[in-house]
Amino acid sequence: MTQQPPSGADRAAPEAAEAFTPTLFDVVRDLRRDVAAVRLPLELPGRDEALGSRERLLGQLDQHLLPRLRELSAPAVVVVAGSTGAGKSTLYNSVLGEEVSPAGVLRPTTREPVYAHHPADAEVVPTQAPATERSRVVVSEAVPRGIALLDAPDLDSLEESNRDTARLLLEGADLWLFVTTAARYGDALPWQTLELATERGASVAMVLNRVPRDTLPTIRADLMARLREHGMDSTPLFVVPDLGPHEGLLDDAVVAPVRRWLTLLAGRERSRSVVVRTLQGSLDALPGWVARLAEAVEAQVAAGAAIRETVRAALPPVADAARRGALAGGVAHGSVAAGWAQLAHARVDAVKLKDGTARSSRRAGRRREAAIEPVLADLLSSVGHSWQGAADAADTALRAALTAADGPPGGADVAPLLSGGSPDRPARARAEAAAWETEATDAVRTLVGDRADAARQAYGERGLAALLLLGAAGLDDAARAAARVVGDDAGPVVERLRTSLADRVAAVPETVAAGVVAHVEGAAFADDAASGLRLRRAELVRQTRHARAMRGGGARPASGTGAVGGARPRGARGGRPPVAAHGTEGAA
Repeated sequence: MTQQPPSGADRAAPEAAEAFTPTLFDVVRDLRRDVAAVRLPLELPGRDEALGSRERLLGQLDQHLLPRLRELSAPAVVVVAGSTGAGKSTLYNSVLGEEVSPAGVLRPTTREPVYAHHPADAEVVPTQAPATERSRVVVSEAVPRGIALLDAPDLDSLEESNRDTARLLLEGADLWLFVTTAARYGDALPWQTLELATERGASVAMVLNRVPRDTLPTIRADLMARLREHGMDSTPLFVVPDLGPHEGLLDDAVVAPVRRWLTLLAGRERSRSVVVRTLQGSLDALPGWVARLAEAVEAQVAAGAAIRETVRAALPPVADAARRGALAGGVAHGSVAAGWAQLAHARVDAVKLKDGTARSSRRAGRRREAAIEPVLADLLSSVGHSWQGAADAADTALRAALTAADGPPGGADVAPLLSGGSPDRPARARAEAAAWETEATDAVRTLVGDRADAARQAYGERGLAALLLLGAAGLDDAARAAARVVGDDAGPVVERLRTSLADRVAAVPETVAAGVVAHVEGAAFADDAASGLRLRRAELVRQTRHARAMRGGGARPASGTGAVGGARPRGARGGRPPVAAHGTEGAA
């Protein structure tokens, strides 16, 4: 036997393509794109299962369906898989008649997968497929033409990379040859693996290794009963007797039934039937998977809409209350009103007028501006507190609505995204207050005329802006003081600032809800988020029915159960692999 890399360019097989057309490949490729685009942001019931199904579906598409549809002429891949210590590498080597895959007591022994094919198949062995890309490729006359034997790492290997490789190789297999032992066939791993095979419609055969001769009938009967319970009573089953301490290859007589069975699979037409059957089983399983994934996407869309509606319903009362408080002068109470009263007592607002124009020196104006500064600081602080109060009210109302017993699905999941209680809230409140002050300062600078110039000199720009802000906050005396020196232009400015303050605090609830709203918007929550999956499913059903009809198999409803348990009668064209006879030590 010689070791060499896979050779030959990937080529189309016209005789196989008449059953699985390029159109079907396009549908599966587009399905892969749509499945990869699926996002399930909300923690809804069943989400983890749907995400797991999505990953397995992507694995099935990437590892098996797309490579196989792309290259139908490649050998049928028979993956030899099993748990640690099951003896699969020894069996693999024995079938080939020489040591090509490490076997021994050290675990794990199979660190590198081995892909063996017949020399005459070299031209059709794919160079860009998971089975060959991840494996050491060898050529062996012992491998029947039309098939490739692949020794995979242990499914329960201590090394995660080995387990992942084994699962990926199984996903890409046309037939699974699962090896277990008389001591471990009842473990969970064999049946979990067989259930995966059934789910994706893969063809399966089973080797029961190291069976004591005195208990062989009992163990075989028990295993057959278990297979029937799983709908796999027609699964080929081979029994290898316990040979005791053993090194090297098994006797030819022991592995002869497996060799004969592989030979029955060999040849262009027979191996193609294995490929087509598993391919059809995998395709038949897809619509059920896609439908369940589409349902999970639609559940996300519905939950997102419910969350948005809950937020829309909860925000207006909070925003209206904040607006009413600002318009009623709530920010001017307490220390702000007390500070202004002291200024009024000190006659800071008593500026002399001549013909309606303020008469004051710049020095006196700077003193008034300095005297007003503490009151302005209290006012801006009060505005910040009002902003925070609106945020707290919005946070409380939204959390209550989202987490209520009758709240929207996923509401409790997004409630932590509320930004009202975020650490930067005080800074944002100060920024809003500063922006309001800047608005007043800009208004003071835009006032024109001699009267406006005199007013700015009498109070300074910042002091005059403070009078306007205090008036807008609800202190009528401050508004009158500003009107006294500015004239009729002061009133509209005060009203604009009052409206601006009300708008700023009324907008706070939307700011608090922004994180939640952003989380439930976008492509994952669009009304048509699942339409691509639904369309691909319909196309897939139509194309697979067409492919089956072209092969003379007729049409049957697509399902998610696969085809392992529903095989055609033995010997039917395009049916399952030949079934081993039940009864001898070599093949039971």
